[in-house]
Amino acid sequence: MKRILCLAIAIFALSTIAVKAAGSSKINGWISDSMCGAKHAGSGAECVKKCMQSGMTPVFVDEKKKEVWTIDNPDAVKSFYGDHVTVTATADADKKSVHIEAIEAAK
Repeated sequence: MKRILCLAIAIFALSTIAVKAAGSSKINGWISDSMCGAKHAGSGAECVKKCMQSGMTPVFVDEKKKEVWTIDNPDAVKSFYGDHVTVTATADADKKSVHIEAIEAAK
């Protein structure tokens, strides 16, 4: 468990900005959980749902760069755990978080 937590922290620390800090951007990615992050992006919907039931928090994983962002309004993604989505979001680069304004299944 500690190894996974350290890995998640390293991913957050080493990733670069995926979304512009000013204004909102539309971007494709996955809704994952804070424990697995990008590990299951695109292949682990059942794991994400189990982790969410176990108390993990949702995160957004950028499709192209596999960057992991915390979601500051997690209720916005409740119906999309583990799904490939398109979000319209604003980012806070200092906190490495996004605020989801709109979300839909990716096409």
